Amino acid sequence: MEIPKGNSREEVRARRQIIKDYYAKWIAKHPDKKVWNPSLCAFIHIKFCSINETSGRAALSYESTSQVFNLSAILAGAKLTKRMPPKKGDKNQSVYSEILILKTPSAILVVGKHKNSGEYIQYCISGKYKKNKSR
Repeated sequence: MEIPKGNSREEVRARRQIIKDYYAKWIAKHPDKKVWNPSLCAFIHIKFCSINETSGRAALSYESTSQVFNLSAILAGAKLTKRMPPKKGDKNQSVYSEILILKTPSAILVVGKHKNSGEYIQYCISGKYKKNKSR
């Protein structure tokens, strides 16, 4: 599948749909919607918010969109680098007790620890490149 590389509204919209389609295929192959991460010693779960946040953010760049195709490897291989509180006033992060930043050589994985269940939920994936600041 070819990923559009430009930044026009149509290309970003196309990347957003590519990400959503990939998640649908991934979930069909992984009906339990989780992958074990040795760095956390826990499963990282995929939920609707994972797809929604990643499709919205990763679609903004070709590099981030291409990283979504490595979803299983990123979930399993990312190493914990930072823990922090959720952003105040961010409705999407309000359900988490903490936000965790995990990294691979080519991607940044943001995971939220759910307040009620304690589950680690994939929040967002983005490509890691020199211009990108990690939170």
